[in-house]
Amino acid sequence: MNFLAHLYLSKNNTNIMIGNFIADHVRGNQFSHFNDEIQQGILLHREIDTFTDAHEIVRKSKRRLHERYRHYDGVIIDIFFDYFLAKNWTTYSAIPLDIYTSSIYNLFQEKYDELPVKSQQFINYMIAYDILYNYQFEEGISKVLNGMNKRTKGKSQMHLAIEDLKNLSSTFEKDFTLFFKDLIAFSNQKLAVIRKQL
Repeated sequence: MNFLAHLYLSKNNTNIMIGNFIADHVRGNQFSHFNDEIQQGILLHREIDTFTDAHEIVRKSKRRLHERYRHYDGVIIDIFFDYFLAKNWTTYSAIPLDIYTSSIYNLFQEKYDELPVKSQQFINYMIAYDILYNYQFEEGISKVLNGMNKRTKGKSQMHLAIEDLKNLSSTFEKDFTLFFKDLIAFSNQKLAVIRKQL
């Protein structure tokens, strides 16, 4: 899953949100200097990724893109699923998306100096382009996919994936809805286990 989903699955706990957000920028077990809840967020992020990669619905979604994008199919699905989460935000949260994303930006700015350098760099980009809020728009997703394509120096051809999103929107949205229901249940259960372990 991508950034918005990871944040949402952190149950509005600010420290778990931070851990869930920075997890990709933390190596191995090098996170003992963070407080317990941030550590829980890092571990939750990894559990979410493992569950997502193994889920049959996600695998089915990826197969629809694999011929065109090969090993970038999973990255694209992560972005597509954040689009459907943002697009259907009122189904999952009583907090309006603009208020939710603004609170996230404020949190990360407040904790900025405590975060890994790579996380800081992405936060600057995320806030400048209001990435989390703009996930709900096809134009916002197109910009993200274009940016990812540039990062791969054009090898991924990810900028073309906006066509797949438009052409198969209802199919991918159905995949997301079914999968996200499972993921919410899994995350709630796994977070309870992680909290007992730390």
